[in-house]
Amino acid sequence: MGVLSFRPRSETFAAIDGTGPDGFRAAVLAGLARRQKTIPSRFFYDERGSILFEDITRLAEYYPTRAELEIFITDGAEIAELAAGCRALIEYGSGSSRKIRALLSALPELACYAPIDISLQMLKQEAAELARDFPALRVVPVHADIMGEVDLPASVPREGRLAFFPGSTIGNFLPREAFSFLKRVGSSVGPGGFLLIGVDLKKDEATLIRAYDDGAGVTAAFNLNLLERVNRELGGDFDLSAFAHEVRYNRERGRIEMHLRSRADQQVTVEGQVFAFARGETIHTENSHKFTIGEFHLLARAAGYEPLRCWSDAEALFSVHLLKWGETD
Repeated sequence: MGVLSFRPRSETFAAIDGTGPDGFRAAVLAGLARRQKTIPSRFFYDERGSILFEDITRLAEYYPTRAELEIFITDGAEIAELAAGCRALIEYGSGSSRKIRALLSALPELACYAPIDISLQMLKQEAAELARDFPALRVVPVHADIMGEVDLPASVPREGRLAFFPGSTIGNFLPREAFSFLKRVGSSVGPGGFLLIGVDLKKDEATLIRAYDDGAGVTAAFNLNLLERVNRELGGDFDLSAFAHEVRYNRERGRIEMHLRSRADQQVTVEGQVFAFARGETIHTENSHKFTIGEFHLLARAAGYEPLRCWSDAEALFSVHLLKWGETD
């Protein structure tokens, strides 16, 4: 994990990048050696991947960002009222600042904002812009992988913490990973602390497929960019034209799955290791679990939270939940 310190504009924005390439290397080599080849979705977000994802969020087919923003516009005052008194806002997987700006504006008592993200370039850019636009707010960015323990700097107040996890990213985790993540966040905010989290809702299969397989091919480019990253950072020799973007809805598990399907029998070398692909074989790159409100509340309670309030957009496509961490031991 690396801690970034934002100082006044006359000083420098310094980074200690402790994430390094080893995690990516280990995950790729282990994932490609499995029977069902896989590369974890958190590695989508290099510089180009982050830009492509921002493009995805503006597509007509991709409803989650639009629906979640609608909730913050429509119900922001009520959210802010329930979170009044919070002194520190901690955002997990911060990415773009479009959603957080609305929340920061609605919580004038905040003293500190700590965005956490694996994409160093976007983290630096967004943190600098927010510090400029909210001069009374202390911005303490943290460069880290949210899948592991994140030690927040001492400059983040321990009392009155509100964690923010937008964008339905909780759906990218396997159930056991989601449970463990929620527990870690609860330990970070402490007894009486809050979590405001975006959760995608179950809906018809056609709407889900369109959201992850847009007509312009932006999501396909985002998925294939993962192989380009392997080539660039790990000396891979993937031929991107030999793989196709593929989206499936796994009804039994209630999730969208993204894959990269091999168009032919082929061999690929990464870091000197050779991996064989049969025609039609895939690399599983992402899960996106969908929930009913009741299903998510069961998960939240099991992880130690009390659900306080839930909001959804006008079409009931998406939900935002305010949870209170209830564990004291």
